[in-house]
Formats: sequence, C-alpha cells, structure tokens
Amino acid sequence: MTAAVVSGTEGYAEQAAVLIERWRGVSFVEEHGVVAHLLPDLPGRVLDIGAGIGNDAAAFAAMGHSVVAVEPTSELRLAAIALHPSARIEWLDDSLPELAVLRTRSERFDVVVLQAVWMHLDQAQRARAMPLVAAQLADGGTLLLSLRHGPVPAGRRMFAVTAAETIALAGAQGLAAVLNVVTPSVQALNQCDGVSWTRLVFRRAPAQLD
Repeated sequence: MTAAVVSGTEGYAEQAAVLIERWRGVSFVEEHGVVAHLLPDLPGRVLDIGAGIGNDAAAFAAMGHSVVAVEPTSELRLAAIALHPSARIEWLDDSLPELAVLRTRSERFDVVVLQAVWMHLDQAQRARAMPLVAAQLADGGTLLLSLRHGPVPAGRRMFAVTAAETIALAGAQGLAAVLNVVTPSVQALNQCDGVSWTRLVFRRAPAQLD
C-alpha cells in the first residue's frame, strides 16, 4: 500500500536522493548567519519543524541544545538519522498544519525553527497552523521562520506568502517580530533562478513576575 502524501511535502520523496546530496553542502552558518545573534546563548529546548535531512537539528545539538526534529517525509527523516546520529536529537514523524503527535506531548521550547516550510501551506493551513506553532513556544522563546520567493520547482507545492501576512498571524498569537530581512539563496542552483528568502524572527514575551 502506498503511504499517503502529507500536504505540502509533494515531490520531496521522489526527489530525495538528489536533494539529500544538495542539502548536505549547506552549512548552518551560511543558512542562519543573519539570525545567529538572536539565538539563545545557553543550551535549551529546540523544536525543528520540517527538519529535512537534519542539518539544523544537528547544529543545534552540537551547541548543547536538546532537539525535537519533526519530519514527515520518511526518505528525508531516515537519511537525517543516518547522517546525524545524536542522543540530543529525537525524531518525530509528524507534520503541519496539525502537529497531531507533538500536541499530545504538552512540551514547550525555547526555539522553534520553521526553515523553508511555511510556504508549503495554503492560506487556510497557515491560519490553522500558526496558533499551534505559537503554542509550542515557552515564555521568552524565539521562532525562526523563512519564506521562499521565486519559481516553484517542478512537482512541488508552494504558495506566495508575504512577510506582512505572516507577521499579522504571529502577532495575533502574541509573538512580536524582531527581524524581517530578505536574503539571496545560499544554493547555487537557486541563485541562478533568482530565489530569495524572507527571514523572520519572532519573540514571545517573557513571563511577568508577580
């Protein structure tokens, strides 16, 4: 029996072998240098939603963080486990917009990462997902989110999503935007296609002391 394709992951299983080789060459510093100054100094809890082959999860684990990595495409998740074996990373087969498995655990995280994920959701899914994502953040927590702009690769499902819409959705959940910048892609093939990214960082206010 063929496994059902999770909405938004279209094309990734079929192209997994090529994508794994391409993504292995992207470093954490290249990908996240523009937001590095907003990451916590002390080790904490990190949630990586749509973790792909685990580059970000592995980098956070190497910093001393405990990471829950969510990836619904088994071809990518199994490759990630093989590439980045770490006792600090727990892998979950779960997906947006519902995060059905994660929500049963009642955990909260200091950092939530949505790298190259949000534009795979349609408008209704984004509206459904944002409250569930925001609920995963601890007081004072940080949400990293990126939006892809440019031609959609063949076989993929992506939508044009604006920073303004995303900031409004996050703001309705009590998350304040602290960074909004546009950067070129770090991948050579994407650069040739004119792909760029909006990098957004949100913060939940720290808990108020009585």
